[in-house]
Amino acid sequence: MKHKHADLIHAWADGAQIQSRNDINGCWEDNRLPLWAQDTMYRIKPEPKPDVVKYLICGLRSWVEVDDQVGHECIKIVVDGETGKLKSAEVI
Repeated sequence: MKHKHADLIHAWADGAQIQSRNDINGCWEDNRLPLWAQDTMYRIKPEPKPDVVKYLICGLRSWVEVDDQVGHECIKIVVDGETGKLKSAEVI
């Protein structure tokens, strides 16, 4: 019979970072040496989402978002890729 966590054990052996779920607070925590207990939830640590950078051009009555820095921008905004919260805003 195949072990419940066999696929994760193989991924861990190949170098994947493993996390286990904390039953008390429900958060996923890095686990360098997992015990592979049957009643514990494990997963491969997800890749962090990159920050999102936006450039805005000031218009007369509104702001226009542009895909890339083109030379007339007024504001550069950086949004955290994981939380969606504003990390920084810079007047340029």
